[in-house]
Amino acid sequence: MNAAPDDLDGVTASTLAHYDEHAADYAARTNDHDVSQNIATLLRHIDALPPWTLLDFGCGPGRDLRTLAATGHTAVGLDGSLAFVRIARETTGAEVLHQNFLALDLAPGRFDGIFANASMQHVPRVALPDVLARLRASLKPRGVFVASIPRGDNEEGWNGARYSAFHDLGAWRGFMTDAGFVELEHYFRPTGLPFADQRWMVTAWRRG
Repeated sequence: MNAAPDDLDGVTASTLAHYDEHAADYAARTNDHDVSQNIATLLRHIDALPPWTLLDFGCGPGRDLRTLAATGHTAVGLDGSLAFVRIARETTGAEVLHQNFLALDLAPGRFDGIFANASMQHVPRVALPDVLARLRASLKPRGVFVASIPRGDNEEGWNGARYSAFHDLGAWRGFMTDAGFVELEHYFRPTGLPFADQRWMVTAWRRG
């Protein structure tokens, strides 16, 4: 796995088709995953007056969207998979945007926080600067962006029908700072395991 895509539309279509086909199974398999540490990180760093408007970027079938909505703030989901969008709308009652990650159309300055849990790896590195610029523009001044991504050696390529890009901390920092974000904190998950087994990297950023 170490190839940059030459067909971004094809990358997106294949990845979304996979999630559309397996949406119900994915929802069942991931429903009990505990990412409360990551959600707490997002909420802790937001310093605006409540209530807040929060975007669950890559909300999938809505597990974390439900949690964000239960905080009493306005939670909005976004996913490129129409099957996921339908499940998330039905199970959360929240607004869920159906948008391709590589063709985002978000209102400027709408969100106090963005939560991207296990979604940013589906953005090819060549497209990442544009996607980050659009996400940054959708944040209010001093808005917070938290991303959990699988840690890697900056490789990218196909994992079955899905396309994924992996980053180490230094490379991810480069993309984020170039996009105009200021780092707040980072940590690795699952907690309590040796570093080699902590395959998830969580970073928190403020819109600069």
